[in-house]
Amino acid sequence: MSASGVDAFLEMQAAERGAALNTIRAYTRDLADMDAALHARGVTPLTAGESDLRDYLSGLARQGLAARTQARRLSCLKQYFLFLAREGMRPDNPAALLEAPRLDAPLPRFLSEPEVTELLAACVPEPDATPARRRRLMVARAALEMLYASGLRISELLSLPRRALDAAPGMMLVRGKGGRERMVPMSARAREAARALMALDAGRESPYLFPGRSARQPMTRQGFDRILHDVALRAGLDPQRLSPHVLRHSFATHLLAHGADLRALQVLLGHADIATTQIYTHVMLDRLRDAVAQHHPLAQPQPQD
Repeated sequence: MSASGVDAFLEMQAAERGAALNTIRAYTRDLADMDAALHARGVTPLTAGESDLRDYLSGLARQGLAARTQARRLSCLKQYFLFLAREGMRPDNPAALLEAPRLDAPLPRFLSEPEVTELLAACVPEPDATPARRRRLMVARAALEMLYASGLRISELLSLPRRALDAAPGMMLVRGKGGRERMVPMSARAREAARALMALDAGRESPYLFPGRSARQPMTRQGFDRILHDVALRAGLDPQRLSPHVLRHSFATHLLAHGADLRALQVLLGHADIATTQIYTHVMLDRLRDAVAQHHPLAQPQPQD
């Protein structure tokens, strides 16, 4: 497929856009699938027209692919054909006018504030806990405090270097998607838990705040998931309801419920587009209704003659 510019497109995504390895793999599969479908029609990515791409996308729907999967495929195609046009490999962009299937955005799942409190309390080790058990719970407490206090993605948390705590008091420097850096708040409790873990791991000489089995590597997502599963059981919560992303949703939901605005939340979460942040507006509905009831002149009781 290199003759169709796929290799150059993937290199650009990795080098210029900072696309993650999983994203590159997904694009590779998507473009290979499209390439095979187009060749079956007797065309190539360099000669296909808009109708060829529409038929390909219609075929995805007939195969029963979920609307979200179809939308992801289309996003890949749009970026790919735009790349071909900009590089002069095609005189046009046949994907420019293609539209994604309508998606029903699911409401984010989140924990209640008492459930978060119970989860953090479950990280306190028993007096007779073994050293291994004590460290495991200290890892859990530091990670959960930081996820809930800062709204970090799990990839951002596990890749944090030990020097991340050296930022200004109450803040932490995080490298997010695409290599973009941002400052996020760090509560005193979260900093205390992280410092305690660092003191315990002082002899491991790891560059990471959350080292894995090998001190030279960060903890894996799978390793953290096992710790999270155990803490959920200790807190009496269904482990199926708990994930790093649920904690990120809980951070956002609780902030909005206590008066934060979407623009501030967008910055804290590291969203490039505020449209992504708007999935949390569900928690603002009651506040908006109350605001109208309290302040709109027509919502006030009218005096009787």
